[in-house]
Amino acid sequence: SAISGQADSSASTGTYSLEVTTLAASQSLSSAVFADSDTTAVGEGDLAITINGTTTNITIDSSNNTLEGIAAAINAEDDLGATASVLNVGSGYRLVITSDDTGADAAIEIAVTDTGDGMNGDASGLSQLSYTTGAFNLTENQAATDAAFKLNGVDITRSTNTISDVIQGVTFELSGTNENAPAKIEITRNTEQIVEKAQEFVDAYNSLQSLISENTKFNADNPAASGLLLGDTATRNILNQIQSLIGTTVQGLETANVRSLADMGILTNKDTGQLEFNQTQFEGMLEKDPFSVAGVFAEQGRTTDSQVEFVRAGINTTPGTYAINITQAATKGELTGTFSLTGSTVIDGDNDEFTISIDGVSSASITLDAGTYTNEELAAEIQAKINSDSALSDAGKTVSVSVDGSNQLVITSDAFGSSSSVEITAVDTNSAAQLGLSVATGTDGLDVAGTINGVAGTGDGQYLNAATGDASESIRIKVSGSATGDRGTVSYIEGVGERMVDLINGFLGANGAITAKNERLNKQLEFVAEERINLEARITSLNDRLVRQFTSADIIVARLTSTQDFISQQLDAIVASNKQD
Repeated sequence: SAISGQADSSASTGTYSLEVTTLAASQSLSSAVFADSDTTAVGEGDLAITINGTTTNITIDSSNNTLEGIAAAINAEDDLGATASVLNVGSGYRLVITSDDTGADAAIEIAVTDTGDGMNGDASGLSQLSYTTGAFNLTENQAATDAAFKLNGVDITRSTNTISDVIQGVTFELSGTNENAPAKIEITRNTEQIVEKAQEFVDAYNSLQSLISENTKFNADNPAASGLLLGDTATRNILNQIQSLIGTTVQGLETANVRSLADMGILTNKDTGQLEFNQTQFEGMLEKDPFSVAGVFAEQGRTTDSQVEFVRAGINTTPGTYAINITQAATKGELTGTFSLTGSTVIDGDNDEFTISIDGVSSASITLDAGTYTNEELAAEIQAKINSDSALSDAGKTVSVSVDGSNQLVITSDAFGSSSSVEITAVDTNSAAQLGLSVATGTDGLDVAGTINGVAGTGDGQYLNAATGDASESIRIKVSGSATGDRGTVSYIEGVGERMVDLINGFLGANGAITAKNERLNKQLEFVAEERINLEARITSLNDRLVRQFTSADIIVARLTSTQDFISQQLDAIVASNKQD
């Protein structure tokens, strides 16, 4: 009940023990009770509210010096990191200020400049809202705390209750504590869903095979009832290519436990041509070698060096194994100070300000908090102030600040590559003499350089891209660490499922077998349609000619009949005349 969570496909199976001792919380501060919220004046002056190293100044005057006015002024600051509200607690009203984020770094500090009575730390006037060392005039209702927990006995803290960077691919949501009663977390493979997907693949193939078989079969008893595609070469070629792919060994998995569909229990019935799915064998191989099972179905990249990560490949990448050789490791831009710190440095008005450019992005003026620092504390203060600068943080630029073996400050960009740089553009009066920080440009970072498959790639920070035109084209790897020379190999595996997609897309492409067959059939249909039109025209012409001939014959017959009648009449007259004689 103390946690919930989820895992994505990048997570590895395993069992963990999680014990939550403290939840991350945001700080909540409240004022004393006031008789009303919108009439009584609290005081006038300035509130300097500091959260996570950033200070925001808010002016309180006669226009906004009530509880509601002060709350509105605080809430008008979008980037403050805190929200104010006025609560009716029954006996009166309190101003409540709550940090927006959880974690110790989100703690609120309020320094008051009280122009009303000139006393900045007493408990009257605007200084009633002071919350700094020596003047805690607000009540802390809830402290700003980090989440604290043990994962497999290892103490870990985070500023939020959403934990997504401890176990790869796993996100925890902490909702309670379970100290001394660790929760057991098991990350397991969703075998049921994988089996279901494999069965869907088998069913889809069998449906296709049945469709082709039905339309290409010969009916010996009634040849006219044979399949419409009987003897069609395009259909036969398509089926042959698909069957060949189904039975192939996946390139790159030749030495693996699972090299083909048959190795994982998906076999072809020699009598029917249908695939048969042995679920028990499939689940056994999935448990034994899940990565190879995945490689049989989908595309996959593998590297032999633990500090080299396969990122992606492309449609032009040829499956295979390619050697990696690094001639230059990626580095970060950095700037080293020119003064050896003494172990105790005082920050005051003469050395507390500077501006800096990180990876080409300039900061606003950065001000260090006054005080006395050890070397490590000073490095931490400079790092915090730089990383909280809004111009740099909005651009995603951060640095790490340390002290080297000569006690000199070292400011290092967190980015790798030739665009990684550190430049100090302005400093205070004594910054160079007391901190070793002067206007200067540091050493730029370097892009990784090397070859993939013996051909020079293109570096981009820690990422190396294979050369265009090579068999390894479009492979992108991330190279960590500083080692140069032979860095093992990268293998690109294109599984049956991935190749099946490519094969079917090829059939359906502009020059594919199915597209070409359709074009031929459509042309034949067009030819038949034209021939039908021509035949109909010939029939019409013949019909017209026969009608004309029949009409002419009919006229001749009518004329002959008339002549016959006339002759008959004449003969009858002659016969009658002879009888009289």
